[in-house]
Amino acid sequence: MANSFRPYLFVSQYSLYAVFFLGCLQIQLGVICSVGIWILSEAKLQAAQAHQTWKSPLGLTEQVTKVNPESAQYSKPIPYRLKPKPILLAAPENFNPDLRLPPSLPKPPQQNSSPPSLPEPPQQNSNPPKTPTEAKTPDAVLESIHTDYRYDTDNFGQTNFFLEPTVQFRLRNGNKIFFKTGFNFFEQRGVESITNFPLQVGWQGKIGQVTLQTAAGVDVFNRLPTAINLNVKVDAPISPPRVSSSGRLLSAVIISGNLEQGPYKSNARTLDNQITAWRFGPDLYWQIDRDTSLFSSLRLGSYNDGNSEVQSFSRLERKFGQFSLAANLFTWSYDRDLERTSGYFSPPDFLVYNGEVAWEGNIANFLRCRLAANLGRQRLKGEFDNANTYQTRCTVKLSPSIEADLGYSFSNVRNQETGGSAYGGNSFTGQLRVKF
Repeated sequence: MANSFRPYLFVSQYSLYAVFFLGCLQIQLGVICSVGIWILSEAKLQAAQAHQTWKSPLGLTEQVTKVNPESAQYSKPIPYRLKPKPILLAAPENFNPDLRLPPSLPKPPQQNSSPPSLPEPPQQNSNPPKTPTEAKTPDAVLESIHTDYRYDTDNFGQTNFFLEPTVQFRLRNGNKIFFKTGFNFFEQRGVESITNFPLQVGWQGKIGQVTLQTAAGVDVFNRLPTAINLNVKVDAPISPPRVSSSGRLLSAVIISGNLEQGPYKSNARTLDNQITAWRFGPDLYWQIDRDTSLFSSLRLGSYNDGNSEVQSFSRLERKFGQFSLAANLFTWSYDRDLERTSGYFSPPDFLVYNGEVAWEGNIANFLRCRLAANLGRQRLKGEFDNANTYQTRCTVKLSPSIEADLGYSFSNVRNQETGGSAYGGNSFTGQLRVKF
């Protein structure tokens, strides 16, 4: 157990300097490109608006059903930001409905106390000919930059590291486009380490009441062939969301369809065997009342080694002020167990159920934290064992336009076959959000 909690701040003794140098170089390039784009767009806009000023929107804040990304234990709905980052990791600790976006909530009604203005009488020469120096709406506005961080380790020598910045723009018609890159590192006993550079371009827009998000790109590896990745998500409200005057969601029924394809980034062995997968299925979110919600999801998977999977997850949650109680059920089954040959956890019958107690509140004006504990049971090959997770996450508001998340969790929910040995996994997660 002591090994489970020892600090994992470096990926390995021999690859420390290479990983640190490449990671810093990737971040510097991302920052330089982002600043350059912002400067160019500002210069162009100022030239077109000689006597006007412009402020870009502060970004999108949406209400989601939060599912703990570190385990099969799941957390409460919180205000969360756009994370166009589907990761093809079919495992209890990586099944992330929190990464799937819900539809935007309608704005609460606002009373207009000022009387309507009367039309002014027409005047001669009121519409002079337009000149090239008149105000013009830009085609695209830099809206935000999100940088996601994740560092997973376990007591069997497996390490996964993700650092992925996403640059998002808002188009003139209200749609959004985003560009994602990053630096990922995978290390495992008996396998040569693998470095991954993801590249992806995405678009998000609305067609009537339906929200559509698509993305496609490539994954570049240091010693493996380049692979294609893509994902599609469609959100449709079954019943119109009702929101209180304070912005609180009162009721809603939302159904989503998801499709993902790409390399299976479970561990170094899976990538070394060049395993890819298609995964698709629906999500259902039901806000029963202002304090009770139900989330349910189904995923079907097809792998290029001939294997297939069925994965389901359901969560019922009730909030009591700053506290919350939840019940979670996770099932997972594969057609064949190919862990020895393909390298990924593929149980024929896996079940996890647990209860969750959580608290979330403001510790200071700039600091909000969440503490959660999940206690339950897991069944693998007919044998039951305890399934527990302990998690903490804090959000620091550095300025009106800059926020940072930092989280840690420990879980003994399995994501590999360990025989009679106990499993323990640690996850450090974070996100830096900069709005423009």
